[in-house]
Amino acid sequence: MAFLPVALAGFYALARFGRRAALGWLLLASLFFYAWWKPVLLLLLLASIVANFGLGKVVARSGWWLGVGVGFNLGLLGFFKYAGLLASSLGLAPPFGGIYLPLGISFFTFQQIMYLADVRTGDIRPAPFLEYACFISFFPHLIAGPIVRPGHILPQFAGLRPFAGWLARLAGGLEIFLLGLAKKLVLADGLARFAGPGFAAAARLEPVSLIEAWVALLAYALQIYFDFSGYSDMAIGLARMFGVNFPVNFNSPYKAISVSDFWRRWNITLSAFLRDYLYIPLGGNRCGDARRVFNLMVTMLLGGLWHGAAWRFLLWGGLHGVYLVIHGWSERLGVRLPRLMAWAVTLFCVLMAWVPFRAAGFAPAVEFYRGLFGFNGIEIPRILCSFIPFLADVGHSVPVLPYLGDARTMSLPQGMLLLALGWFIALGLPQLHEMNARRRGIALVAGFALSAQALLFAPAAIPFLYFQF
Repeated sequence: MAFLPVALAGFYALARFGRRAALGWLLLASLFFYAWWKPVLLLLLLASIVANFGLGKVVARSGWWLGVGVGFNLGLLGFFKYAGLLASSLGLAPPFGGIYLPLGISFFTFQQIMYLADVRTGDIRPAPFLEYACFISFFPHLIAGPIVRPGHILPQFAGLRPFAGWLARLAGGLEIFLLGLAKKLVLADGLARFAGPGFAAAARLEPVSLIEAWVALLAYALQIYFDFSGYSDMAIGLARMFGVNFPVNFNSPYKAISVSDFWRRWNITLSAFLRDYLYIPLGGNRCGDARRVFNLMVTMLLGGLWHGAAWRFLLWGGLHGVYLVIHGWSERLGVRLPRLMAWAVTLFCVLMAWVPFRAAGFAPAVEFYRGLFGFNGIEIPRILCSFIPFLADVGHSVPVLPYLGDARTMSLPQGMLLLALGWFIALGLPQLHEMNARRRGIALVAGFALSAQALLFAPAAIPFLYFQF
């Protein structure tokens, strides 16, 4: 709680002595922030920063050095994130008895690969060490993104003017931060109560009924959206307080009318990285349809695997790859669905792909799909059947739904109300950065009050979902 006020106070106090003093403080504060969880992992971050800074000095001379740099970064990522998966797949014991997954390694690895690639192509020049270290370790995006371009952020550090419009910047940044925090504490964490039980039951291979499955899936789709978009907004707000502008990372993705449109709206910085640093270098769509399909599938499979060291993430990425291939073929054939139908089909496909992403494995995912399509039956709370008698003919009347919320009489009404609110916000309102001042003010007052209540009465803190990626 005290970190942000101390970081801001030190930044502005030292800014009186010049830009470099302020950046030096920002670097130290960011390193302290990273070391708080496990101090020993700070050595990995520092070694990665120093090594890539050195590679940045020589990579412009030869593509061979770029290959060394990419190999070094992917080697670190592979060892710390994927060695356990590879060992278990081969039936071997985890190396060293198991390896800690360093926080944010997926994000700062991609940041450094982008830096080396952009230096090699001449898009940017090698940066001084202080600016480079701040770019990689800047605490608002270090743990869970967004993945910001070096050409966008490094010039901001080089030309940083801490006192230029600082008061308006602090107020605006704090507003965005608090609205992002409300997304997390009020919406994402509230929805987690309804997403978790259904998927947990599927993980135990217990049958989940139709209503329980759909409530869990719709709740999870909103939970991960508000969790990560909330974090991204918090990062934007925090960065703005220090005079740095981050790009918007979400643009109402559940309003997308195609899977391609979805990826232009969902986790925009990751989508741009996969497109510009993987799909296009592989050849993009310039080498014929067969090669385009191959490039798309490789990009999406690796994008899925980037999210976690488990085959279920590979399946999630593969499903989106197949969606994108089918969408490309339909465009070439001139197939055009009405806009409302295109939106409905897109959202359904996205929801179906969330199942393996969230499920504990392949068998739990299959069990969950069985529930979604009614193969495990339809159970309806008895109290609901008493108000609407014909529902007893549709499904099996039960006292409560055991895998919905807290398995209480009021769990279904509460869940439905929260889902209605969440989907109304996701589909019916403009995204945060497009709201006018009046709407932001209303959202800020409501969000602050509900966030304070959540902080005081929540039984336990729920980590951000993308911390595990």
